[in-house]
Amino acid sequence: MALSRRALLAQAAASATAVAAPSPAVGAGGGAAPTTTTTTTLRGTIPPGAPDFVYVPLDVPSGVRELRVSYRYDKPPTPPGTPGNALDIGLFDQRGTALGGRGFRGWSGGARSEFFLRGDEATPGYLPGPLERGRWQIALGPYTVAPQGLPYEITVTFVHGAPAPAVPVAYPPQRIPGRGRAWYRGDCHVHSVHSDGRRTPTEIIALARAAGLDFVNTSEHNTHSSHTAWAGAADSGLLVLTGEEVTTRTGHVLAVGTDPGTFIDWRYRARDGRFARFARAVRQAGGLVVPAHPHATCIGCAWKFGLGEADAVEVWNGPWTADDEVSLASWDATLCGANGARWLPALAHSDYHRDPDRIGGPQTVVLADDLSRESILAGLRAGRAYAAESSAVSVDFTAVTPRGAHAGIGEGLAVADPGAEVLVRLSVTGAEGCELRLVTDQGLALTVPAATALEWRTTPARTAYVRAEVRHPPQAPPLPGPPAALTNPIWLRP
Repeated sequence: MALSRRALLAQAAASATAVAAPSPAVGAGGGAAPTTTTTTTLRGTIPPGAPDFVYVPLDVPSGVRELRVSYRYDKPPTPPGTPGNALDIGLFDQRGTALGGRGFRGWSGGARSEFFLRGDEATPGYLPGPLERGRWQIALGPYTVAPQGLPYEITVTFVHGAPAPAVPVAYPPQRIPGRGRAWYRGDCHVHSVHSDGRRTPTEIIALARAAGLDFVNTSEHNTHSSHTAWAGAADSGLLVLTGEEVTTRTGHVLAVGTDPGTFIDWRYRARDGRFARFARAVRQAGGLVVPAHPHATCIGCAWKFGLGEADAVEVWNGPWTADDEVSLASWDATLCGANGARWLPALAHSDYHRDPDRIGGPQTVVLADDLSRESILAGLRAGRAYAAESSAVSVDFTAVTPRGAHAGIGEGLAVADPGAEVLVRLSVTGAEGCELRLVTDQGLALTVPAATALEWRTTPARTAYVRAEVRHPPQAPPLPGPPAALTNPIWLRP
């Protein structure tokens, strides 16, 4: 007989033992007064079919200077094709676990097996601050559970003593000197040590500048802890937008350019009907809602929420694969029904985690009035952007009427006569040997192999929009080769 959700929760958090183990320790200040520690061990078993998140209560006493948590869980062998055990972890304080994250104190997923919090410092992924008395909750996320169940053991150490003083909070500036109205290159999907990445923000800044980028967006999984870690980025000439990768069990979505310090909750599925609330929260914080790798094949990665709440969509994620090709085709299908009204711009990002991932591979190149959060987001939202495999690739794509009216990427060209001829021009640098392709609402309209420029004529009566692809030679015909660049459409409006 299947267990109820309440019974599963009770079974998962059934066992907890406390072991008092006072021992002398020296405080973090080196010469600080001696402290003592107390250790508590929490044990339980998560059965197959458990809820997405299991909360293990933790009573935090008064006078705790530092909280340390480590955990482990069994990983028994499973038959081929059967998922094994994988367990994520995070923490909520005495303010509770209600959706919205008021009590949120950090999340590391499965990236690390231990973490600590103190008033002045915390493990990346977690938020420093007061360790107040009350019932906290350790959040466990059973990503997959083996048929045998998932036994776990959590060790919590309280370091007792005077609280560490809070440190001032600083965020990266929202504007830095730029080139005025120009094309700016960025990567809005990168991960540092604050989630499951391997590089520090400082190292990522250096890699981004070496890749020719002008901006990046912080996109750690389910935490905003890194927002304060980028404060010095402006000294290198890099604009840092603050955001998050909201990693649900039915798809991942980038919150791009939200107000610094904004946390967006992730503890829901598409069937719960809650996503619209959190999409609004992203926009209320000034950010963009961008579904990530919508057709990825990893567990929980494919986007299941629909595109009604999206502001743009990531059609190219890291090295080009078959799921990117599907994402591109699916996005193009949405353009066919948009008729130049509300349409979703396409973006490209590296999803950088570690070498050999390459920051800026691919990247989004956006026309913006300045190198500022406001201007970059405005350009992305309007679709004045194209994707490129690296900073070596540049695209010029325009449409012109006989009377000299013209439009560029993401713009609309108003033509009084639907039968009037429009000249479309495409030129590319840094992509020698690639074929140039024009795609319209009717499908592939033109292919020119091994070219760097083309011209094509059409009319608004025949073509609702035209977009450009720059493709490397095919590797497995009849499939096209991977792209060197992709553009958003130009709309032809009678």
